[in-house]
Amino acid sequence: MSHRHKKRFGQHFLHDQSVLDAMTAAIAPQKSDIMLEIGPGEGALTTRLIDEVGSFTVVEIDNDLIPTLNKRFSDRPHFKIIHQDALTVNYGASISTSEQLRVVGNLPYNISTPLIFQLLESRHRITDMHFMLQKEVVERLASPPDGEHYGRLSVMTQYYCAIEDLFHIGPEAFDPPPKVDSAVVRLVPYRTLPFTAKDELDFASMVKQSFAMRRKTLRNNLKGTLCGEEIESCGINPSVRAEVLSVADFVRLADVLHDKKMIKE
Repeated sequence: MSHRHKKRFGQHFLHDQSVLDAMTAAIAPQKSDIMLEIGPGEGALTTRLIDEVGSFTVVEIDNDLIPTLNKRFSDRPHFKIIHQDALTVNYGASISTSEQLRVVGNLPYNISTPLIFQLLESRHRITDMHFMLQKEVVERLASPPDGEHYGRLSVMTQYYCAIEDLFHIGPEAFDPPPKVDSAVVRLVPYRTLPFTAKDELDFASMVKQSFAMRRKTLRNNLKGTLCGEEIESCGINPSVRAEVLSVADFVRLADVLHDKKMIKE
């Protein structure tokens, strides 16, 4: 009996062999790798990777898929299942080793953004991430400043990672076909950040507030936080919108905010 795909889990299983080949080539598994796959489904990508790496762990929430995964892969001594909601996993502590993780997966569209933010919290344990996502999300992740898809997700992710939009996939590659196109993205956490904010909470707050109303200028969005003169001190015109600012621009704004708060204290 075939698996009944569950809408609440956002299940769209990849079956196109050429896409699986391309994704495997992009990941380029190595024997020394400690790999973690999120949302393995019935194991289409798992099959391509598991015998090429030193350790392989999957995170799967669906009770009905656990027997299938165990039947297919439990004979490998380096295989492990974390039967849990991916949003509740502590990725930094999920593997009992001090080695770096490589993370892969065909992520459910309905949780992809919060899941990426969660993984960024464990970025020091992660070498790289290769994900299949909704095409629009990948475009947002990889967008340059002033691009059509540039926004808060772009800035926050690009602060921590180098991002590469690898290739796009049509709905026909999945069962059942989603109503949107998909894409594969590579995220590589920086070992040394190109731009380092004095306080990352101030940085996150600044980015969120700057994009609060996309059509408003920085002066309006940051009213009560930074005045026009303080924005200008960063070499930024207060009359522009957040979408034209680079990651470095947001870091400078956040640092002015941080210094301002420190003076008040």
